[in-house]
Amino acid sequence: MNTSIVGKQFELTQAIKNYIDNAFESLSKYNLDIISSRVIISADEKQGKKGFDVEFAINLAKKDTIVIRQKDKDLYAAIDLAVDRASKVLRRHHDKLTTHKNKDDEKASINGIIDEPHIDGVDEIVPAELELYKPIEIEEALEKIKETSLKILDLEVKEDNLSAINLYKKFNFQEIGRYPQMFNVNQKYYDALLMNLYID
Repeated sequence: MNTSIVGKQFELTQAIKNYIDNAFESLSKYNLDIISSRVIISADEKQGKKGFDVEFAINLAKKDTIVIRQKDKDLYAAIDLAVDRASKVLRRHHDKLTTHKNKDDEKASINGIIDEPHIDGVDEIVPAELELYKPIEIEEALEKIKETSLKILDLEVKEDNLSAINLYKKFNFQEIGRYPQMFNVNQKYYDALLMNLYID
């Protein structure tokens, strides 16, 4: 699983990265096809009270992205609470796939016989809009962006992903910096190159 960990207005230490990596290892026990995960940690100070926002985005193959947001005054508590909630969601999904009854329900749903019930009180777990996460060709993406009011497009790419770097350069992206040790792949950290494109 490819895990990206980002700190906003907050400096990530190696200890925090390792803690998150170990937490995500526990999610692999459900044997779901997790393509990638992204963790964004933000320092949050409101009315003089210090706290942290933790957001997990877990991309499952052939499914919506699961987004979980958690706030707490203690960073490690926020991470633990978010991991517990992610574990519950993944366990429910795993159970749904493995029980015989739900397999029949899934077939019926595909045939349009039943609809998924709406679950109240789960507003923190947000299924992602497919348009936001659906892969599209870079030319199509740039055309859609030109229709907006954006002036600069920023992206991050793993330092050893030379094919992507060359592709972005082909479309006039310029390297402007790097985030050290941003990507963790199989317990090895890689820098992220920061690239941007000025929209005409």
